[in-house]
Amino acid sequence: MKCHNNLTDQQLIHSFLEGDVEAFSAIVNRHRNRIFTSICLLVKDKYRAEDIFQDVFIRIIEKLKKGRYTDEGKFLPWAIRIAHNMCVDHFRKIKRCPAIKTSDGLNLFNDPVHAAPAADYNLLNSQRQLGVKQMLDMLPEDQREVIILRHYGDMSFKEIAGITHCSINTALGRMRYGLMNMRRMMTEKQVAF
Repeated sequence: MKCHNNLTDQQLIHSFLEGDVEAFSAIVNRHRNRIFTSICLLVKDKYRAEDIFQDVFIRIIEKLKKGRYTDEGKFLPWAIRIAHNMCVDHFRKIKRCPAIKTSDGLNLFNDPVHAAPAADYNLLNSQRQLGVKQMLDMLPEDQREVIILRHYGDMSFKEIAGITHCSINTALGRMRYGLMNMRRMMTEKQVAF
């Protein structure tokens, strides 16, 4: 059995395209946490994030098999871009579907019946991460999106600018203002990290 842990992303993709299914499992395991966290922080729902996460890797397989991945050593940013686009598609779909709320505030068709109100917090392991997530949620969407893509997706500002369809300077500005807003929130709430 071939050891996949020592192979680069490019080597794993090449092996997968030659029929080695284990190579794809290795690349999924390698990048699972970053991609899932990015999705979860964008959609703010662990259960939907799990569904989107699975759809992302189905889409990645389709694109790889159709030869739509150029081997530039940037698999993770490419995968996160796909995840981001699928999150955007998810929000577009939600806007088209009217929400019917139950007496307890759950969306009748989209919210899992057994979901706890803070189910997405189970993903985050510490009090610090919980505080950061809460502050991220209070940011304007454009600032939150740039911070998530930069810190959780490990993307460059050039890649972020491409995904969000803005200039690099705008992406940098959104990051700067987002961090300033988070610092202000920390000061106001007297939170120490």
